[in-house]
Amino acid sequence: MRFLTLILLIFSFLNTEAKNVNVSDFGAVGDGKTNDTKALQSAIDACAESGGGRVTVSPGAYLTSTIQLRDNIDLHLMQNAVLKGSTDNKAYRDSALVLIKDVQNVTISGYGKIDGQGWHQNFNNRGRKVKVSRPFQIFVTNSKFIRITGIKLRNAPMWNISLKKSEWITIDNIDIYSHSNTNNDGIDIDAKNVVISNCIIDTDDDAIVFKSWTDDFVVENVAISNCRLASNCNAIKFGTWSAVGFRNISISNCVITSAAEDNVRTPWYEQYEGISKQPTVISGIALEVVDGGFMDGITISNISMQGVQTPIFIRLGDRDGIGSLKNVLISNINATNESRITSSITGIPGSYVENVTIKDVIFNSKGTGTLAHTNEIIPENNKGYPENRMYGASLPAHGFYVRHAKGIQFENFQLNVQNPDARPAILLDDVHDFFLRNIQGDLPSNDQPLFRIIQSRNIRFSDYHNTKTVGTLLSIEGEKTKKIIIDNNDLLDVRTPYLIKDGASQKEVFLSGNLNK
Repeated sequence: MRFLTLILLIFSFLNTEAKNVNVSDFGAVGDGKTNDTKALQSAIDACAESGGGRVTVSPGAYLTSTIQLRDNIDLHLMQNAVLKGSTDNKAYRDSALVLIKDVQNVTISGYGKIDGQGWHQNFNNRGRKVKVSRPFQIFVTNSKFIRITGIKLRNAPMWNISLKKSEWITIDNIDIYSHSNTNNDGIDIDAKNVVISNCIIDTDDDAIVFKSWTDDFVVENVAISNCRLASNCNAIKFGTWSAVGFRNISISNCVITSAAEDNVRTPWYEQYEGISKQPTVISGIALEVVDGGFMDGITISNISMQGVQTPIFIRLGDRDGIGSLKNVLISNINATNESRITSSITGIPGSYVENVTIKDVIFNSKGTGTLAHTNEIIPENNKGYPENRMYGASLPAHGFYVRHAKGIQFENFQLNVQNPDARPAILLDDVHDFFLRNIQGDLPSNDQPLFRIIQSRNIRFSDYHNTKTVGTLLSIEGEKTKKIIIDNNDLLDVRTPYLIKDGASQKEVFLSGNLNK
């Protein structure tokens, strides 16, 4: 009797053991014409009901609408296997081709491809008054312990991968190429405890974008590394949306370039004067909080970028509530830009970007700025959509424009221009507690000052040295400008270390330890 009981227990265990299946065994044809949705889902369900395992998709093109993965499933796409999205946009559930919802321990693996056929007219919203629905290629929501590895994503109707209110996610060694539609981001992250590495992403919309808009869910504990990013929008972007918060996020060792193609919009250089070429990335790094949320503890390092309009764009605004943006470290950035919309850090009056350190930077800027650009009045645009061009087609500095910020440090900057430019290298306006150390820059044309400080307080300028004779180093402007410290600089070939203008006080300028003639 005991022996029989043991045999029954062993049989029960084996019967519930994880099972591997092939979709062809469930009637999937893979000819690119037959709708294989039911067969694919049947294979997934059968595998899940046996305890989970691998669902293998053999070489072929499998026409499908939504398939939903279940607990403990590895959907494995073999080399030359393609999940080919149906062009019937009404056939999808939960706005997804591959849906990962309310599950855990799920993997998408292999060397195959997901092609959403996003070029089809059924997914085209351009010029439509009533917008059509479009699916994500992969939608992960309310799930955990998810892994996506090895696969290729092509021709997304909407975003390629959307992570929403999920955690413990790994995305590794995937290849995204998506230029067949608008609003087709590479990876959208509204999730926590995420690692993304070794990916190639080339998209018409943002390549990697963090969004925070889900209840009280904070986007946090995310690491991104070793990726090649190309986009006709932004390469690395935080916000929009930014309603809750971003915290404890690291991005490192990435290369940013212009996209391989651009088929869906009027060229940027036709829309905004001063953009050199098409395609270009809008901003290489865009940190935006404009919807009442917060950003705290962001580290970005070792980023090389070419073909960008603006290397760094940091914006605290009030589109839908005032939040906070603080404690950001950006280092080891090498960028060549293609517009007069140079890098910026901007808050709004009374609400400051805080505690941002940027160091070890080489910017090779387009240049071509004029005296008119230098003296332009830059609108506040508190409610505006956050994008580099929200202030117009140029900014009044060829390297960095900073307004409404405090606790900022710039260290070890080389600010070069490719063409003559009359703008200063850096302009500060309503900036408090700013330390500039070892900042070198190409000299403005028209004998303009190299740096401008306007209505700012507690600014320390140190360790400047030059290779050419400088006319005016600093222009100190405005009656609210207080406590300007100029120390440990090489002023031997500087004709005028500083000018006092527009009500600024000589008593508020302090010099110490400088080399003078």
